[in-house]
Amino acid sequence: MVLKIMGEFVEGFDTMRHVGPGISIFGSARTKEGTPHYEMGRAVAGQIARRGYTVITGGGPGAMEAANRGAQEEGGKSVGLNIDLPMEQTPNPYQDVEVDFRYFFARKVCFAKYALGYVVLPGGFGTMDEFFEALTLIQTKKMSDFPIVLMGTDYWGGLVRWIKKSMIAEGTISKEDPDMFYLTDDPAEAADVIHRALEEGSNIRPEWRRQMRNARKEAARINASKRIETRQKTKAAKPKKGGGKKSK
Repeated sequence: MVLKIMGEFVEGFDTMRHVGPGISIFGSARTKEGTPHYEMGRAVAGQIARRGYTVITGGGPGAMEAANRGAQEEGGKSVGLNIDLPMEQTPNPYQDVEVDFRYFFARKVCFAKYALGYVVLPGGFGTMDEFFEALTLIQTKKMSDFPIVLMGTDYWGGLVRWIKKSMIAEGTISKEDPDMFYLTDDPAEAADVIHRALEEGSNIRPEWRRQMRNARKEAARINASKRIETRQKTKAAKPKKGGGKKSK
């Protein structure tokens, strides 16, 4: 068993060291395609990819699929850290890089080690586990300059109010601890908050900055091609003026 665990870490580290600066995105595997939460995940991943970051997810369906899909659609790198589960975990088809895990703790290490920040979409116990574990690591100074964004004010609002009303009131956390995360519904704002926090911090290595610039250029090129293609299709679909003869 020890060798299997070591093997997962070695494979994970060897693969992930090539993905560049990443943002891990979490959310429910049960999120349905076409729902507001799915589209939110797709949009925020696209915004993150446009800014030059690799998008890292759990590689499964639902919100994970939405994020991987959004990253690919915007020309970004899309990574999935898949886990062997008896239910819900079917790898989605929008992954450029896939790593398979059997053990949750090895997978969780890769989520944190190769990410510069987290985006937390609406999700269940697993999503909350990743969120609160990251807060604990920041609170205990094991991680620094690590922005976390909660997406979905209606979904997470009750939890945030409980944290402020109950936990702070009881003295189980400090009154400034909720400042460790940011709550929004806006995908562009979420990406901007993360990017701004990292630019002001010191976690981005020089070689990652170069990779991000190249990734942004590639994303811009792909999006420019998409816009040209859309204009051409629209132009071709318009009826030509003066076509056809009038019948007598």
